Amino acid sequence: MNLNLTDEELAFRDEMRTFFTTQIPEEIRTRYANGDELGRDAMVESHRILNAHGLAVPHWPVEWGGKDWTPIQRHIWLDEMQLASVPEPLAFNANMVGPVIAAFGSQEQKEKFLPPTANLDIWWCQGFSEPEAGSDLASLKTRAVRDGDDYVINGQKTWTTLGQHADWIFCLVRTDPDAPKRQAGISFVLVDMSTPGVTVRPIKLIDGGYEVNEVFFEDVRIPAENLVGEENQGWSYAKFLLGNERTGVTRLGFSKVRLAQAREKAAEIEVGEGTLLEDPLFAARLAELENEVLALELTQLRVVASSADGKPNPASSLLKLRGSELQQATLELLTDIAGQDSLPFDAGPDIASPVWAQRAAPTYLNYRKVSIYSGSSEVQRSIIASSILGL
Repeated sequence: MNLNLTDEELAFRDEMRTFFTTQIPEEIRTRYANGDELGRDAMVESHRILNAHGLAVPHWPVEWGGKDWTPIQRHIWLDEMQLASVPEPLAFNANMVGPVIAAFGSQEQKEKFLPPTANLDIWWCQGFSEPEAGSDLASLKTRAVRDGDDYVINGQKTWTTLGQHADWIFCLVRTDPDAPKRQAGISFVLVDMSTPGVTVRPIKLIDGGYEVNEVFFEDVRIPAENLVGEENQGWSYAKFLLGNERTGVTRLGFSKVRLAQAREKAAEIEVGEGTLLEDPLFAARLAELENEVLALELTQLRVVASSADGKPNPASSLLKLRGSELQQATLELLTDIAGQDSLPFDAGPDIASPVWAQRAAPTYLNYRKVSIYSGSSEVQRSIIASSILGL
């Protein structure tokens, strides 16, 4: 297979590269590259710049802001965005609820929600996982009972990422507890976070940050028109959503940026009569990671090129698995380079430890999540075993 880009694709790559490095504020890109907390305002600013130029939701239907791009163009768009350290469009909006509403929502829902979702005028969060329904999502217990023109919701969601910023939450709820199969009694609903009875409680993470939340529903009344698609068909919509969520989850551009940072920082650290970069053991470790990233990139290009028919490719599980491992490995390398300078946390520039080093350990700890979300590594290995190896 010829994996070289065509002249048209090279021109497209240069166009994306120029845009991302000149139109997104450098201050935002630098903070994102250093692993700093961006906060809601910076994320909204970056997302809206992308949307104003048609680059926030290119995979959506064209009538709702998408682009008639090839899979290779979409790959280039995402890779160049990551290489430029541009915050990616908010996944809950761009890759999750937006495509679900576009595919299964009513015309009224599309007109009401899709434009503000694309522009991040509505910030969405995801209400799937529950205290006893994580990996086994089909065992969820949050109930939605039809009452006239409304649904009344009671239950709890957990690990709700960035729920503290959200305006709306899309939820899986149980509408038929007597269904013969657990998956058959689940519906997909949209809930305004300001509705009486919705309570958000933060969960403090291992890195000291506040990124995820518990969300409680106590007699929360929503209009029945907030049901997406058909009642009790939510499991099908959830599978569709998860397929979109795993798009680009390899994040090779992210790993490439971290390896470049590792090379740059290692060249500045004196070891013996040379630098850390010249140390044979370190150089071998860096070269091995660079080779693994290159191998995964070639594999990803093969998968992208073979998915032109739009059908899901089980090899995406392999990409997700290795992409997660390489994100973690590159961040571990940066933390090792920082050494004792990684021990201070958010101490600022007033101490000798550089800010990038202070952020190394918290970012490394935070990214333990990537081998869990969008399907854990264990789940991906099971998919690879059954769907690819036929075991």
